Amino acid sequence: MIQCELDQSEAKGMAGNSTDGVSPPSLPSGIEMVIVPRAHDVGGFEVHRALPAKEKQMIGPFIFFDQMGPGEFLTGTGLDVRPHPHIGLATVTYLFEGSIQHRDSLGTQLPIVPGDVNWMTAGRGIAHSERTDASLRTHPNRLFGIQSWVALPKAKEETEAAFAHHPAASLPVLEDGGVRLRLIAGDGWGIRSPVDTHWPLFYADATLAPGATLPLPDRHEERGAYVVEGSIDVAGVRFEAGRMLLFRSGDQPAVQAGPTGARLLMLGGAVMDGPRYIFWNFVSSSRDRIEQAKADWKARRFGTVAGDEQEFIPLP
Repeated sequence: MIQCELDQSEAKGMAGNSTDGVSPPSLPSGIEMVIVPRAHDVGGFEVHRALPAKEKQMIGPFIFFDQMGPGEFLTGTGLDVRPHPHIGLATVTYLFEGSIQHRDSLGTQLPIVPGDVNWMTAGRGIAHSERTDASLRTHPNRLFGIQSWVALPKAKEETEAAFAHHPAASLPVLEDGGVRLRLIAGDGWGIRSPVDTHWPLFYADATLAPGATLPLPDRHEERGAYVVEGSIDVAGVRFEAGRMLLFRSGDQPAVQAGPTGARLLMLGGAVMDGPRYIFWNFVSSSRDRIEQAKADWKARRFGTVAGDEQEFIPLP
């Protein structure tokens, strides 16, 4: 979504801490830390942000992770994230319920629905908006999903902006032993997603039946799991929904669904090529580049969002 205002000194990783008060010695073997998301309001809707955190800036290239909902808009209302800019990252929108109308300065106008992937590469700069379509505002409508940002490697930070849509049917799915896993992006568990990424990563939506077990992919340096629904057990310790777990590199733990089952987003990848500065919707390895992006947005040099030209979010 939008609105992230941390710089490198605030968001830099500090291994060995946990935001829920669990000290490292009390965590089960294989887990480095547990992050509890912070609540924010975005576009008139409450979101819970797990990344970036003081304890950990990134998991692989994932530098931003917001849970939207679950929640319901009343008749006549909906999500209204006005046009805003990005640089130096790719945004990844993935829904469980509802629909969001995406518009951007490339001329893209496209709804996203559950199971699909919208992958927007900001590169040197793009502006976009995210709203509930007028047709859905005629009745109560629900929204539940995740938006994440993937930092671009230094060599790709100034690439041309691009947008790619991947319908759910195009993403590979594994089903085995009470586990159903859709690979959103990257590679893992012996399969590969068609979503084009600029850095080694994995991102998966996994549903586990009660007691079902899912191993972590073993070739990625950094690995995390976000409990969307239900609960999971790791080495005998239970973690409820709304927790982001970061696993120790090199260990091979598995997660087991609790008594009501679980839904997880699994994410991670190679360690990024250095920390990043973050201000608002801008991510860069250069503080000067952030300052330039701020000046460009003030001067309206990002271009207009097709079909949403009247409004915009001013620089904080």
